[in-house]
Amino acid sequence: MKKYAIIVAGGSGNRMQTNIPKQFLMLKGKPILYYAINTFLKTFTDCSIILVLPEEHIAAGQEIIDAFFGYERIELTVGGRTRFHSVQNGLLKVKDNDCVIFVHDAVRPFVDSELLQNCYNCVLENGSAVPVIECKDSVRMLVEKGNETVDRNLVKLVQTPQAFHSKIILPAFFGIDYKDKFTDEATVVEAFGLNISLVNGNTNNIKITNPTDLILAESILDSIDYKTTTTS
Repeated sequence: MKKYAIIVAGGSGNRMQTNIPKQFLMLKGKPILYYAINTFLKTFTDCSIILVLPEEHIAAGQEIIDAFFGYERIELTVGGRTRFHSVQNGLLKVKDNDCVIFVHDAVRPFVDSELLQNCYNCVLENGSAVPVIECKDSVRMLVEKGNETVDRNLVKLVQTPQAFHSKIILPAFFGIDYKDKFTDEATVVEAFGLNISLVNGNTNNIKITNPTDLILAESILDSIDYKTTTTS
């Protein structure tokens, strides 16, 4: 089944303490944005990339495509006011009514082929796939009279890519209005009245947000065998 990967790259450099948006920062000689794009393209020979960028950074995205990839399987579009609206703009570029759609954070460079394939298989079986990892920390929840402990075994930390059959995500994103609680694609699909299926994520699949994350990312890249397995 045809695949689309909407890669959302709307971050700024504020928490990274730089004027350069973090998706364009260099990691071992390549922009962070490069790694996720490369993994999707190498994992699935029939996957098209829809790269969503702020309008002022479209030219920088074009330069990365020119330098490393080419435009045969990559299309650029402009982001929106929120992540929800940026994903909506990406979904407008999907040309198939019967396909699997991944939505991925550009600043998660270490998504791997195994996770992508697991998400794809889960979508074929259940219609959705959201990768999660265990919560290792103690968790407390704020309540009216203070705070209380939460059983961390009941808590999962959510990653991307979040994957859905087109017949699920397209009606969800264009069938309901934006709400502040929509922090990811799963919350939108749930609000539309559909259930979410979880798959095991990958602890290396970190989101680069601050300078410490960039140091960790360099260490991960040194320690893993960075390669992908092409499938269809």
